[in-house]
Amino acid sequence: MIRLKAVIAAAHFHGLELDVRDFAADPDETSPSPATLARWLNEQGAVAKGMRIKWRYLVKMSNSPPIVLMLKDGSAAIMVNADAGHNIVWLRDPLGDEAQPPVPVDEMRLMQVWTGDILLIKRRRDQSEADAPINISWLAKMVLREKRSLRDIAIASMTLSILQIFPPLIVMQVIDRVVNNHSMATLISITAIVLVLSFYEVLLSYGRRELTLVLTTRIDTRISLHLFSRLLALPLEYFERQQAGNVIGRVMAIYKVRDFMTGRLMSTFLDLFTLVVILPFLFYLSSTMAWMTVATSGLIGLLIVVFMGPVGRQYGALIRADMQRSSVMYETVAGIRTIKTLALEPTRKQEWDVRTADVIRAKLAVGRMSNWPSTLSMPLEMFINRGIILVGAYLVLTGASSVGAGALVAFMMLGGRVASPLTNLARLLDDLNEVTASLGEAASVLNQPTETKALTTGMRPRIKGALSFIDVNFSYPGSTTKALNDVSFEVPAGTMLGLVGRSGSGKSTITRLLQGVSRSYTGYLKLDGVDLREINLTHLRRSFGVVLQDNFLFRGTIRDNITAGRPGLTIDDVVRAARLAGAEEFIERMPAGYETFIEEGSTNISGGQRQRLAIARAVISDPKLMILDEATSALDPESEALVNANLERIGKGRTMVIVSHRLSSLVNCDQILVMEQGKVADIGPHEVLLERCTIYRTLWMQQNRHTESRKNADADRNDAAPLIAEGD
Repeated sequence: MIRLKAVIAAAHFHGLELDVRDFAADPDETSPSPATLARWLNEQGAVAKGMRIKWRYLVKMSNSPPIVLMLKDGSAAIMVNADAGHNIVWLRDPLGDEAQPPVPVDEMRLMQVWTGDILLIKRRRDQSEADAPINISWLAKMVLREKRSLRDIAIASMTLSILQIFPPLIVMQVIDRVVNNHSMATLISITAIVLVLSFYEVLLSYGRRELTLVLTTRIDTRISLHLFSRLLALPLEYFERQQAGNVIGRVMAIYKVRDFMTGRLMSTFLDLFTLVVILPFLFYLSSTMAWMTVATSGLIGLLIVVFMGPVGRQYGALIRADMQRSSVMYETVAGIRTIKTLALEPTRKQEWDVRTADVIRAKLAVGRMSNWPSTLSMPLEMFINRGIILVGAYLVLTGASSVGAGALVAFMMLGGRVASPLTNLARLLDDLNEVTASLGEAASVLNQPTETKALTTGMRPRIKGALSFIDVNFSYPGSTTKALNDVSFEVPAGTMLGLVGRSGSGKSTITRLLQGVSRSYTGYLKLDGVDLREINLTHLRRSFGVVLQDNFLFRGTIRDNITAGRPGLTIDDVVRAARLAGAEEFIERMPAGYETFIEEGSTNISGGQRQRLAIARAVISDPKLMILDEATSALDPESEALVNANLERIGKGRTMVIVSHRLSSLVNCDQILVMEQGKVADIGPHEVLLERCTIYRTLWMQQNRHTESRKNADADRNDAAPLIAEGD
């Protein structure tokens, strides 16, 4: 806790207001590590980095902002100044008063308690990688961040390229001197040189492969983390408008770009070192044959460039067909329960067969189009590997060149190594079609406007629960009618507010605006007097408890699901939340209790049990405002009665917004808001609305017709009894 306080105090210096309740502790750490704290700060909109430094560097950081020093007992201190001349630093207690002067500490005293770890924090002012558009430039910057690894790989590649010159030279010497002169001593010397060079070549090759593996792994990790964070930062509205399988397929396409950058691009880049080193040596051996090699490789590149456009168009069609097939697969798996219960297997299989046929046709078209440049370039490649040596032999026989037999063999050995980078460089352009198409598909999802700014900036007021709508208007994208039209009402903190109305009247829209799902409304929506758009979105959603009609439970234990939003809470907190939600009685009957494993889709618990677990998950953080959107509409009468019986107990000390079509569950609400076509028809208690609100009275009569009929029948019998007696 002290380390968290120190981090929050240091962040406050930069104008960042953080909430300790937003921190999810690592269960394996007794005290948060610098890496864990840095990761949390980066998620909250700061730039943080943990590092280990020595005293001689720490004491020179006099112009740095507050630095968090990690202490050996799990606590922390804040360094506010340093003086290298006097060899002291000034520390402040994170739990103390800011008005108190800092304490000077020398090296000997600090080293007794300091771990050597520090945490540097600053405010993010420029566009970071997390917010930058996903494109080739973004990916290139991620690769170039590994400058040290790239430098080491370049040095290893250059050294290997130089070593590759020696085998042809050795062969040339063997032919020209050893064989022709029958020199055994020269052969022994050359053999020793070959063994030494081979040893170093094997060692350098292993080192380069290891460096390349580390580089690609680091890049892969960074891309994966950024992509998932970007996906989570997309607003809910986007996912509601898109097919889930299509979104996943497009996002995963970026891994083809990753494979290109760390595969073909990397290998071609490394081969270029070979080209730089060997090509001058070829010109030294024979400029005529060297020019022939370069010219033939250029023709191969020209062929590939000519076919780039047609192949690119075919490949774009293949990607689209493959994504449509992936969407069918995802939809089938997600809806397998419906497919099985309605015996829709033949229909889904037919849909899959059609999509597979489209993919196969597109793949054949790509393969056939790509086959043409490969076929046309094959004679040119054969000429490089076989023809040039014949031309060289002809030049030697005709006396047009003074190249010896050994030099001719050496040129043949090196010529293929020069042609390979040149042809790979041309094919690299061909791969750009696939990369460009894949990157475009991924960017169409990942470059959508995100909630990053709203999630990491804004006010963090203490939530009490007073709501105020003032002339709020809202329309869904693409709609010509207003979902909310000049909605105005106000309820104090601690109010149990019911929302009723016909379908499409705007009830759920109000709850969406409260949760910050949509912020493109006009007017003023205030929470405790603060406009919702000025409140930090993460803080807002963490302060709410939301229970929907169909709640999703994660695959895991009951305890894990209840603490999903607050993983650091204890079992006592879990039991308290379960008791408040009325879930304790059925959890304790289960064989493993709170450690009972919930299967995917919550197939091993009932709908009522799932709803009560969702309520427990919502109340465990003790939110001051809870939203129940049709939370009981899918329950059986017994489960609904249990949930409704707990609502008054849950609602004590907090504002409750309850959306329900069943008016009987809202009778005890303090206020009931009646919506009609996006407007406020009336607001008041149940008895008042029955008297003065026609819409509410009509809805009540429709839902309670059987009760009213029974009352009228009883009244008629009571009225008829005296008449019969009197007639007698």
